[in-house]
Amino acid sequence: MKLVFAGTPEVAVPALDALIASDRHEVAAVVTRPDAPAGRGRRLVASPVAQRAEEAGIEVLKPRKPRDEDFLARLREIGPDCCPVVAYGALLPRVALDVPRRGWVNLHFSLLPAWRGAAPVQHSIMAGDEITGASTFLIEEGLDSGPLYGTVTEYVRHTDTSGDLLTRLAFAGAGLLAATMDGIEDGALEAVPQPADGITLAPKINVEDAEIDWSAPALRVDRVVRGCTPAPGAWTMFRGERLKLVAVRPVVERTDLAPGALDAGKNNVYVGTGSHGVELLWVQPQGKKPMRGADWARGVRIASGEVVGK
Repeated sequence: MKLVFAGTPEVAVPALDALIASDRHEVAAVVTRPDAPAGRGRRLVASPVAQRAEEAGIEVLKPRKPRDEDFLARLREIGPDCCPVVAYGALLPRVALDVPRRGWVNLHFSLLPAWRGAAPVQHSIMAGDEITGASTFLIEEGLDSGPLYGTVTEYVRHTDTSGDLLTRLAFAGAGLLAATMDGIEDGALEAVPQPADGITLAPKINVEDAEIDWSAPALRVDRVVRGCTPAPGAWTMFRGERLKLVAVRPVVERTDLAPGALDAGKNNVYVGTGSHGVELLWVQPQGKKPMRGADWARGVRIASGEVVGK
């Protein structure tokens, strides 16, 4: 089939690579978000998907909005059979959805209908899911509600951050998306409606959502830290400044600390929660690089009775 691939971040690159490598399909063009400011100089930088497409000699389309007339005219001119999508980052209007004769097929990083929305992997970890996965579905105008083509499953490891899990799902999902394109071309796959039960939502997690509530149980604190790593980054307040929490470890033996209370030893630093304590393994003070929690504690010289949080 002739394909126009839509995607933007690094997590979409494995799927693009899988389709480029396929001997059954032609990636005629790539649609991605416009160049965005990055780095200290805030110069405009092309998206990871755009960079990969340019390396492969594939035409790159960067519409400001996918309803722009120039973009729609070029899409119609290319005449794709199908448009596979991975984390494109913009809502597709009906006028765009109607262009490819076999529709737009999205690779979503959850087992739909669970975790519909922008942050499925983060929410899955924060909810304590033991199994998650990826799904391919035919895009319609609802939020991740279209009929399903296929799924793959993935275990959530107890140390996984959202970055760890998303990396594995990106590669597993790349194979699923390529197989979905094959099945659509063969006529072997037919999209089936999503189950009516088990719908959960995964809205974008903002910086404000990533603040740690030390009155919550230690297990919840650990899940929030892992779910918000690398972005937006879990955090708490210490001496009037934000302290980012990169990695923590629940310690069931430390039941002697009140929520938010700090206890720093020579090689460890602990914080109390609503259940038992957590050890701060890695932290990142404001304006500095990540460092071991014990090194941070020695540097700031934590006093008796000091706390984190508001």
